[in-house]
Amino acid sequence: MLEGVLLQTVASGLLWGCIYALIALGLTIIYGVMNIVNFAHGDFFMISMFLAYAFSLVLGLTPLASLPLVTACLFVVGVVSYKGLIKPVLNAPPLAQIFATFGLMIFLRGLAQFIFGADYRTISNVAASGRIDLGGIFVAIPQLIAAAGAVVMFVTVYLFITKTRTGWALMAVAENKQAAALMGIDGDKMFALAWGLGAACVGVAGSLLANFYYVFPEVGAVFGFLAFVTVALGGFGSISGAFFAGLIIGLTEALAGILIDPSLKYVVVFMIYLLVMLFRPRGLLGNA
Repeated sequence: MLEGVLLQTVASGLLWGCIYALIALGLTIIYGVMNIVNFAHGDFFMISMFLAYAFSLVLGLTPLASLPLVTACLFVVGVVSYKGLIKPVLNAPPLAQIFATFGLMIFLRGLAQFIFGADYRTISNVAASGRIDLGGIFVAIPQLIAAAGAVVMFVTVYLFITKTRTGWALMAVAENKQAAALMGIDGDKMFALAWGLGAACVGVAGSLLANFYYVFPEVGAVFGFLAFVTVALGGFGSISGAFFAGLIIGLTEALAGILIDPSLKYVVVFMIYLLVMLFRPRGLLGNA
């Protein structure tokens, strides 16, 4: 009996871990390329969920059907944020960059509350529901689809960055912008691409999660904070680190919730995070 419950919990933790990893992926791309921490990242995620909600109301699309639209919109949001807010403060002191993204976070959250109110909302016309029996482990189908979609997006972005000329250009700018410029790589375009790509990742994550999770203005605070912990745990700028850290956090949260107390699950997550920061400040797979 206990064994079955533990297997069920581990499966649930791994599924959630895939979602956490995808949200953190966008954050780690932006930091890896520009060394800027985007405090509005969680609120980009919130925008994607509200866009999925709006498309379901206006066009009658399910979150899965509107996923390409939401992802494209978030890519534009990321590029516009870079062009309009980040680019003007690129050469300013780091504190100015921090306050710029922090101010963007407050603005987006306030704008969502102004337009939609503070109520929790759900999307009624979802593409999948119910659960599936995987050898005695019952998994919610929307959650399984979300995790599978997160893995596919993660692999796609990883292959894009490591196997394409544009991805190599992105990594070259991350390594040394001046040297990359001598090779004819436009650093400004790569920065805009990094922001677009980072926002598009949460666009996918938000659409996948909107299938079964509440939509509300503060949702970005919850997942954004977990994304910061995930990126710091895996190592800022490390794509593979974000993936493994996401799984660790998902598993830890699920096991702590059932073995200790649900109210203490985040306490255990943050304890592990603090221990890693104490003994390995660059994160599990971050560069020295």
